[in-house]
Amino acid sequence: MIESWRWYGPLDTITLPEVAQTRASGIVTALHEIPYGEVWTVNDIRARQALIGKRPDLGLNWIVTESLPVHENIKRGSGDLGRVFGNYRQSLRNLAECGVMAVCYNFMPLLDWTRTQLDVPVPGGGTALQFSAPHMAAFEIHILGRKNAENDYTPDVCAAGEKWFSSSTQEDRSKLLASIMAGLPGAYTRYSIDGLQKALGKYQGISRADLRANFARFLAEVIPTADELGMRMCVHPDDPPRDILGLPRVVSNEEDIAWILAQQDCLANGLTLCSGSLGANPENDLPAIARQFADRIHFAHLRNVKREPDGSFQEVAHLNGDTDMVELVKVLLNEEARRLMVGRMDADIPFRPDHGHELLDDFKRQAFPGYHLTGRMCGLAELRGVIAALRH
Repeated sequence: MIESWRWYGPLDTITLPEVAQTRASGIVTALHEIPYGEVWTVNDIRARQALIGKRPDLGLNWIVTESLPVHENIKRGSGDLGRVFGNYRQSLRNLAECGVMAVCYNFMPLLDWTRTQLDVPVPGGGTALQFSAPHMAAFEIHILGRKNAENDYTPDVCAAGEKWFSSSTQEDRSKLLASIMAGLPGAYTRYSIDGLQKALGKYQGISRADLRANFARFLAEVIPTADELGMRMCVHPDDPPRDILGLPRVVSNEEDIAWILAQQDCLANGLTLCSGSLGANPENDLPAIARQFADRIHFAHLRNVKREPDGSFQEVAHLNGDTDMVELVKVLLNEEARRLMVGRMDADIPFRPDHGHELLDDFKRQAFPGYHLTGRMCGLAELRGVIAALRH
């Protein structure tokens, strides 16, 4: 398995020498400064590669793009799709020309990962990310004012959300909005309440079936090009794996993944196995899902969560939580061994320690939420130990 590290390029407060000190060698990055739907040029890609390779002694190499964003028009099935599909295919060709052959992407409408608090205290100091179902209900029902939002939550969760809202200050509500917006990647513009309401309005009437149809069209438009280039596209699961803000989500469980991979039945159409995203749903058996789709896993995000009965969850240490991380890593190592036996060139699966607690000196820098240096390095060390023990 290839140890890798998500790095936000010039936007990141963590330096490449610091990344090298974690002993990860694969860089996972993206050109966040380029607007969605525009072409990533060869010059832009090579400039990022030159930045990563400026210090050859660090031994760092850009191995996975995370992510080449899917334009919202594609998800909605609206606008000039011929242009954005053409631009996406050209960006794939340009990445392949530069030797970056794996692309992690998602098909979550409007928002990426969603949390309601970014600084929940953990024992001994430090903070973690948390998704609170009552806080999300309070946001949707009482702050955003989304029609019929209460139907998406149990009566107990709605009552708890109303209680929180009644006792909250304007500062509390602003912090909740900021936390929910934090999952948007890189330099992407965050929404105000008014802006979010307008953005949601553009999805009015789009059903799960509609989103699936738009996803199938995306795959039909781009996977043949990726396959021709020898690239690996790997969809990232929904985070959390449930509908959010009244928007359907279609990459949340085993059945969803099977449907996606069947749309274009080739190695180019693959999966990013994110144990934290899928693990937030108690019905998802992560080792079983990994075994079922092992040959199509091209990238792995390894982290852990502790679930609550009401649908809430908190990010915990990588070897704690509700997912059997040792068993999951064993599945990935077994798949690597199988690939070597059959002669696949992509036998080694890149992985990264996904998210991490804010620990020790992390408080001194403004890192992207969840992407702290010490917390992720701690997770990487734990995962490295699991891998070494299983290989012994």
